[in-house]
Amino acid sequence: MSVEDSTATQDDQEELHPTQALDDTVHQRVRLGVLTVAREADRVDFSFLKKQLAVTDGNLSRHLKVLEESGMITVEKGYAGRRPRTWVTLTHDGAQALDAELRALRALVLRLEAPRPAPSTHDT
Repeated sequence: MSVEDSTATQDDQEELHPTQALDDTVHQRVRLGVLTVAREADRVDFSFLKKQLAVTDGNLSRHLKVLEESGMITVEKGYAGRRPRTWVTLTHDGAQALDAELRALRALVLRLEAPRPAPSTHDT
């Protein structure tokens, strides 16, 4: 397979490479982890996320802030008994962003797993 001429316009290409559909906000490892874990439950506890994703409090907090500011999750603070707790819930926009990310990753995998044509052997 050859690389297209870099001067070709987008209109000249049949379709964009699947990596063009990856969302930088979602694709980051910890944020992708937060979205996928949150997808599995109605809401997920901060401590559970921290343990599952093997990150520090500060690191997880920063990623949650990015996701919350982008509208992909909601963060609820409260108490369980006398103990302060933080819960994370996936929003509709977050679920859509995660679905789009998974579609892009599937397209990339399919592209890489597709049979490649055998190289042509021309006798000269």
